[in-house]
Amino acid sequence: MSSPRPGAARPAGRVPEVWGRVPQRNKNFTGRQELLDRLRAGIAGQVTAVVPHALHGMGGVGKTQMAVEYAYRYRSEYEVVWWIPADQPVLVRASLASLAPSLGLPPATASGVEDAAKAVLEALRRGEPYDRWLLIFDNADQPEDLHDIIPHGPGHVLITSRNHRWEGVVDTVAVDVFSRKESVEFLKKRVPKGIDPDDAGRLADELGDLPLALEQAGALQAETGMGVGQYLDLLRERTSQLLAEGKPSEYPVSMTAAWGLSVASLNEKLPEAIELLRCCAFFGPEPIPRDAFSQPRVPLDERLSTLIGDPIRLSRVVGELGRYALARLDIPGRTLQIHRLIQALMREQLSEAEQERMRDQVHRLLAGYAPADPLEPGNWDRYSSLLGHITPSGIGFSELPEARETCLNIVRYLAASGDFASARTLIDTFLDDWTATSGEEHPDVLSLRLEQSNTLRELGSYDESAKLSRKYLPTAERVLGRDDDLSLRFLRGFCADLRAEGRFQQAREQDEDLLRRFEEKYGAEDVRTIRTVNNLALDLGLSSDYVGSRDRLGEAYQLCLSFDPTAVDKLTLLNVWSGLARAVRLCGDYAEACDLGEDAYAYAVEEFGPEHNRTLRTGRDLSIAWRRAPDLDRARELAEDVHARCVRQFDLDHPDTLAAAMCLANLLRTVGESDAAVELAEDTVRRYPRIYGPAHPYNHGCTGNLAIMYRVQNDPVTARRLNEEALAGLDESLGRDHHYTLTVATNLASDLAALGEYGDAVSLGRGTSRRLRAVLGPEHPLTLSCTANLSADLRAIGEKEEAEKLYKETEAAYTRTLGSDHPDVKVFQEGRHLDADFDPPPI
Repeated sequence: MSSPRPGAARPAGRVPEVWGRVPQRNKNFTGRQELLDRLRAGIAGQVTAVVPHALHGMGGVGKTQMAVEYAYRYRSEYEVVWWIPADQPVLVRASLASLAPSLGLPPATASGVEDAAKAVLEALRRGEPYDRWLLIFDNADQPEDLHDIIPHGPGHVLITSRNHRWEGVVDTVAVDVFSRKESVEFLKKRVPKGIDPDDAGRLADELGDLPLALEQAGALQAETGMGVGQYLDLLRERTSQLLAEGKPSEYPVSMTAAWGLSVASLNEKLPEAIELLRCCAFFGPEPIPRDAFSQPRVPLDERLSTLIGDPIRLSRVVGELGRYALARLDIPGRTLQIHRLIQALMREQLSEAEQERMRDQVHRLLAGYAPADPLEPGNWDRYSSLLGHITPSGIGFSELPEARETCLNIVRYLAASGDFASARTLIDTFLDDWTATSGEEHPDVLSLRLEQSNTLRELGSYDESAKLSRKYLPTAERVLGRDDDLSLRFLRGFCADLRAEGRFQQAREQDEDLLRRFEEKYGAEDVRTIRTVNNLALDLGLSSDYVGSRDRLGEAYQLCLSFDPTAVDKLTLLNVWSGLARAVRLCGDYAEACDLGEDAYAYAVEEFGPEHNRTLRTGRDLSIAWRRAPDLDRARELAEDVHARCVRQFDLDHPDTLAAAMCLANLLRTVGESDAAVELAEDTVRRYPRIYGPAHPYNHGCTGNLAIMYRVQNDPVTARRLNEEALAGLDESLGRDHHYTLTVATNLASDLAALGEYGDAVSLGRGTSRRLRAVLGPEHPLTLSCTANLSADLRAIGEKEEAEKLYKETEAAYTRTLGSDHPDVKVFQEGRHLDADFDPPPI
């Protein structure tokens, strides 16, 4: 997709390459020419950078309609026009994310809502692939809500809002009611059989020239043929009633009166339509999926149930709402939308008991519309269409079991799709009410606490996640029982918290017990058991038992392949598959790890897209395998790509970003770019303690990587100091007989040799070699690196016989494992020292 140069004119009448979610054009749009001219003059003056413009004014004056008209009138000037509901932050991100495929980016179903939205903003900022774009944020509230979401680039941004605070932030165009001339012109368009200009003027005067009120009046006269005189008599009567009631309202009395007449007329013609309108008033102001009213098994009140059970009658009712201008219908999209002012007026007319009844109906409809499995990407579009109705409907306040399950599933959907920030926000909102009404120990509250802990862990907030696990795991076990599914899932999360704290052995012991309990309850072939096997395999790897990890994952992988495709979700399969490739690599089988990793990565890209966090982890592991194989060109390309995507999507201090940065730093050192490697590694080593704390083994392992880079730059003194610090830390946390500790010990021996302290190097090398043989086996690549270095150091101190024997043993082992052409073998044969680096796995 190419883009004309900035400033180049587009052919008149040409439609944008991307046109998304813009409401249908109002064929009766009238006037506003001066405002449109002012808006165009201001917004078009921004070629390379635009200060966002805002439309503001009270409800019903036509801000949204003016924005719609601008989009249609000037669409030939743009390559992309995209409409974004902005009254709820979660909708903004979802709408931005839905633009991703049109920009050549992975869809939200693949990369997650949060990541897809960030990628869209970055693409718009760069102007790639399109530099002529228009984003319309409709019904924004506080300017700070959009501060981090409005893209600054070569395109244009248009905002509609009722909040006058925008005047102090951006250029604004104030939208008022119609002029009298515009009101008359509008009514002449809206009433097909025509209306006398004097009558139109009288009508406009009574309605205060408010566009939405005029729309209601015109629609009623068009549908009923009611004369203007009769309408004005009824309007005055209705207005007097409203004023006599003295009800405070933020809405104009003229609007309320006009709306009331339309409702009363429709009620006489088709009473069921009013029942549906009342129902729609308790959804959000965003488009309502028609299929939400096609859930025959949802238990509803008799009136609504009868209507929904008759699809022909329901279609007629929906059509009448559109004809009376009480709803906007999108036929292709199968949605209906009620203006927020009409929703508020409709709710205002109902008693508290009726409002509560109707809210209950809407909660049941939302629950019936929500798919059962929020983890299945095929269901994510439907969940996305629900987002705009979750908060406005108040479903989070409902105590209906199905309503609470829907809330939980919305949270799970947001987390599965990668929008962890929105998931966290909704969790906090639900928790306040659920704990107030049900107490901290209710199963629903505990389920929400589990989702909260899991979400915080994915965000890298390990301390907060661990606090929740420690608090609510005992509660769940006491209230629900130790072997309840929720208790077991809490324990599985707690094991991840232990790994994040560096307590690998404790996590392994807990996961071993947890697996036994899952097998006893669900059997070895249940997907919940397989997820626990995957976690235990991770524990085994973190305990240096790579063979055990590989074997566990190999069995789980074969089980997944033998299942019916619906029996195991795609994320679980990918986790097992990529974990197996990692375990095989850590066993030293680099060629097989590359084969497995390539297949797993291809699967991840195809099913989830290149920017999904699980895809990025799979890609990082594949880059490491290619580096070991070695296939350095492909390894570098993938390492740079994964790192760039992580930086763009996550915090610089996010665990995935840090792991990707260390992977790339190791690669840069391997290809001889030591300056760039040191710069990146130093920054990463500084950041790691912020996430894991100062004593975590990953911090010490990464410090060991930095030490290698200093020695490569001929600074063995600094290298020795860093490695001694890292070794002391690993000795304390993991003990000497651990892969990570022995990796640093191997490198420290090389530092000593570089400083000419060959005796100390041999002493450390002998002990390290012996331990490596016991921990990883005699032919593991790290063991061979250590013995190769030891043979060189023995020769340096005159122990030629022992050196020669060790050299021959190592050479034969290399021939059997890596082959004589591997770069490690050539370094060994030249008598140079081999380096052993560390790549932190996910926890």
